[in-house]
Amino acid sequence: MEIIHLSAECYPIAKVGGLGDVVGALPKYQNKLGHVAKVVMPAYQTNFFFEHQYETVYDGWVKLGYQNFPVRILRELHNKLGFDLYLVHIAGLMDRPNVYGYSDDTERFLAFQIAVLDWMEQWKHRPDVVHCHDHHTGLVPFMMTNCFRYSSLKHVTTVLTIHNAQYQGQFGWDKLHYFPAFDPWKAGMLDWRGTINPLASAIKCCWRLTTVSPSYLDELGFQANGLENLLSWERGKSAGILNGIDNEVWDPQQDPMLEKKYAVRTVENGKRANKEALCRVFNLDPEKPLFTFIGRLVGEKGADLLPDIFYNTLSHYDGRLNILVLGSGESVVEGRLTHLKNNFEGSYNTYIGYNEQLSHQIYAGADFLLMPSRVEPCGLNQMYALRYGTIPVVRRIGGLKDTVTDIGDGGFGICHDQSSVWDVSQAIGRAYDLYQDVQRMKDIRKYMMKLDHSWDRAAQQYIDLYQI
Repeated sequence: MEIIHLSAECYPIAKVGGLGDVVGALPKYQNKLGHVAKVVMPAYQTNFFFEHQYETVYDGWVKLGYQNFPVRILRELHNKLGFDLYLVHIAGLMDRPNVYGYSDDTERFLAFQIAVLDWMEQWKHRPDVVHCHDHHTGLVPFMMTNCFRYSSLKHVTTVLTIHNAQYQGQFGWDKLHYFPAFDPWKAGMLDWRGTINPLASAIKCCWRLTTVSPSYLDELGFQANGLENLLSWERGKSAGILNGIDNEVWDPQQDPMLEKKYAVRTVENGKRANKEALCRVFNLDPEKPLFTFIGRLVGEKGADLLPDIFYNTLSHYDGRLNILVLGSGESVVEGRLTHLKNNFEGSYNTYIGYNEQLSHQIYAGADFLLMPSRVEPCGLNQMYALRYGTIPVVRRIGGLKDTVTDIGDGGFGICHDQSSVWDVSQAIGRAYDLYQDVQRMKDIRKYMMKLDHSWDRAAQQYIDLYQI
């Protein structure tokens, strides 16, 4: 089976969040099952782009309304990632360093989708599946089914995976002329509440729909940023498949980014060495429990609550625990979190920004990982934490509910029901008490590290879904 993954992100080429991790791992594991999975994504001007070699497999132009942009599609020559990687270079649109955040993002990703379909339409064969990830590729199912020049692709299976339904890519009907010609009676397949909505269109037009956890599929029935009714209507073709993690990248026994590598039997010494190294860098005390937050500092992650949570916690425990934050996002949250360093020197620190190596070091050195999310379709951080013997402190929502069981229910994590200062503070208190029980901490760490959240299971579930 030949599977084409279309995505705006793929680790390690370009990653903003969990989407990049998923697309960087799932195709590799599908290939291990004996299939041919490939990734097609924009050619951003990142370090990866300049450090690798390519061959040109397609040269052409993409027409966007009244403008034409030169397109070149490049194949990475040496299969460095465990799957064929194709980068779509569109001069004037995609030749930039960042994935998102430009005023013409609508034009950029629409041009990307049109360029990919122009290229695929010229193939002498047809792939078995085109797997679209989030709204950035959400217009592909519509165009494959309805645009006249892609009629040869209309019978190819399309699958949409929703990684986060809060982002839908809506834009106005004044940009309808960007699309290749189609029967205007089909325009309703693009519409949702008076705008062209790529995610809604993909939900309507794809053959099969998945979310990144079973619980997130259920939650979308009542919390989907306006798409609740549509998702309920299309529930019959929907499935929740829990993401995995790439055990080859996230492996404390092999991780080159750690101060000291460790396995289940050596977890105590290994985590101790990594914790001491981390605390030296950030002026913290390795004798105290270390709580951490890793991620985007935005409302859906509950990050706006963190300054008050941390102030209350650090004041209450008066130097008896440490907190370390790694992330970036809303400037107000960044500023408040940075300002806390003035009040709690020696017990609290931050790193504002993105640092892949530091994230690995924190998973290895921390005792607890905080995830007070308001929205968490799957969450990968808690699975990384489990792999490294770090106890997750999470809200029961989405994929967090599917992967973390509370210690009070015979499990291995600390869970709470609401994203509020009080709930999270109480959960931290429970974690602090658990830390005092040394033997129980050791037992939980060893149990967590034996849990299997690899992509093997999920990769097979996707293959099974493609064949329905």
